[in-house]
Amino acid sequence: MEKERKLPRWMRRGARAAADSAAAAQAREELLLATAGAGFPLAPAAHPQGYGCSCERIGCPTPGRHPVSLAWQTQATTDPERLLAWLRADQEANFITATGVTHDVLDVPAEAGHAALKRLASEGIDTGPVAIADPDRMLFFTTTRGTPDDEDEWWPCALDCLPETMDEHPGLRWHCRGSYVLVPQSRVAGGGVRWLREPGLPLPEPLTLLEALTDACAAELAKEAEKEIPADWLTG
Repeated sequence: MEKERKLPRWMRRGARAAADSAAAAQAREELLLATAGAGFPLAPAAHPQGYGCSCERIGCPTPGRHPVSLAWQTQATTDPERLLAWLRADQEANFITATGVTHDVLDVPAEAGHAALKRLASEGIDTGPVAIADPDRMLFFTTTRGTPDDEDEWWPCALDCLPETMDEHPGLRWHCRGSYVLVPQSRVAGGGVRWLREPGLPLPEPLTLLEALTDACAAELAKEAEKEIPADWLTG
């Protein structure tokens, strides 16, 4: 009789998988709300689908890395109810945060980012929220430059608005007004976006990070340049 009461193994596996899926969905909702609660306006983005993108654009240059709507700048919000409605309508949706409103993002190669983090820590400089964007970028969230009184001192950043131009900017990218970045837990081909330092931390002024980030980017570019030089050139 005892054996008859036991559930078949496949049913137990199914129950565990359902529980794990529900827990993962709950954790994602909580993380999204925490990100919005930190003051980052969010909007839904496309997600990887098969070998392409959910936007179904033929030859999409950045699968899963762009907003769903062309009106993402006005659509972006921190309202919890609207965010949950979007997420529950499409559990696979990625999310972007519009920069230049409440925050900017300094976007650097991952290796340069790790080097800069070590330097900043040694100098006692707090970096605030930091995210890893696979496969090879690191995102430093800062206060925004906003709209300076002198418009000549301001420039728009369209690096993510025009994804096909991203390869032209292998070093530092400054996402300010008119740009966006993916936020955790977004999925992309080969990985995803995850927090290294949580979004609730105070945002630093961008200029306090800029020197360390630009120096680290320059060092990484120099390393890459050395790799491209034939060995016999270096030995004479």
